[in-house]
Amino acid sequence: MRTLIAEDLLLLLLDDEKGTVAASDKVQPLLGGALLLELAMAERLEVAERTSRWSTAKVAVVDGPTPDDPLLVDALAVVAEKPRRAQDLVNRIGKGLKDRLLHRLADRGLVERREGRVLGLFPHTTWPATDARHEQQVRARLHDALVVGLTPDERTSALVALLAAIDHAHKVVDRSDVPARDVKRRAKEVAEGAWAADAVKDAVAAAQAAIAAAVTAGAAATAASGS
Repeated sequence: MRTLIAEDLLLLLLDDEKGTVAASDKVQPLLGGALLLELAMAERLEVAERTSRWSTAKVAVVDGPTPDDPLLVDALAVVAEKPRRAQDLVNRIGKGLKDRLLHRLADRGLVERREGRVLGLFPHTTWPATDARHEQQVRARLHDALVVGLTPDERTSALVALLAAIDHAHKVVDRSDVPARDVKRRAKEVAEGAWAADAVKDAVAAAQAAIAAAVTAGAAATAASGS
């Protein structure tokens, strides 16, 4: 089954039984970063160098074939509007993306939509797994890379880099008796490894920094609103 990296990420974050999403406060920039990275791997965007010490590196479109996935087409259109920082783009592209991806996964029979109410009053939607075979294959590749130490393919490396950006790589694999710190260290090695062309490495670094910045900003805003 062909899926987007963003779809695989969402499956990894979904609780198969409860149908709820882990790290929900980090999902919007994470999924937006996943689409950015997928476009970079398809050689459709690049991270331009800073023109001065006061400027910020911007993401721009590179000429090439039109993506065959409508979500990538939409993401590319956002990038094409004007050069923007990766931090701006991950939130713009990630807005509303979780729900779109969940409906796609349901259409493919991987999850199902369940409606309920919290305390019998508040509407609540969950997305428990109905067919976990694809997710299990993804987790197996991550286990080989992060626990066993095998060399991952480009797609698995991209997943690791994105999971590392929210400090979640050690939570999606069965570590057995391997300490979490060792899995985190391995995730960092994979993310920084020689698995991608320079343009993609630039995009990985930009996406990781953007996701981390967006998550930090969101946490700060939540804390301020609660004070």
